[in-house]
Amino acid sequence: MIRFITTFGYTGLIRPAPGTWGSLAALVLGVLIVEGLHPLLLPLGVGLVTLLGFWAVPRAVAGQADKDPSEIVIDEVAGQWLAMCFTALPLWRHGVSMLEAWPAFVVPFVLFRLFDITKPWLVGRADRRGDAAGVMLDDLWAGLFAGIASVILAGLYHAVLEPVLHG
Repeated sequence: MIRFITTFGYTGLIRPAPGTWGSLAALVLGVLIVEGLHPLLLPLGVGLVTLLGFWAVPRAVAGQADKDPSEIVIDEVAGQWLAMCFTALPLWRHGVSMLEAWPAFVVPFVLFRLFDITKPWLVGRADRRGDAAGVMLDDLWAGLFAGIASVILAGLYHAVLEPVLHG
């Protein structure tokens, strides 16, 4: 059960780049949740996978030298869904489908991967903790930064670029 949770249904066992595969699986499931169920379930999902991750990751790495094995991707799921909330919820509030506004799920995905891989500032600080909590925290920070950056880019597009393009 612990391995199933931490690998997000064994998605983390896909090679190469298990973190990207985990994020992609989270993206697809996140879009299905938003479009097929209800957008408010996405932040609930963030909370659920975060709690599951903080519970399961320490158990998965107990007694291991490597405290952040690449197959653990529940942290990517939490971070990816957090990033997606920043576009999914405003779109829902305005009655716009996430699929109609397709960059609304692509941009958070790309930015989340960028922040997760480059590990700037607080993302890197959390990653350098070298413990199970750091495994979860670095991706939550990456998700937060990706979500904020997505909103900023959407604002710039709609306020600056869109009026120029559509005259």
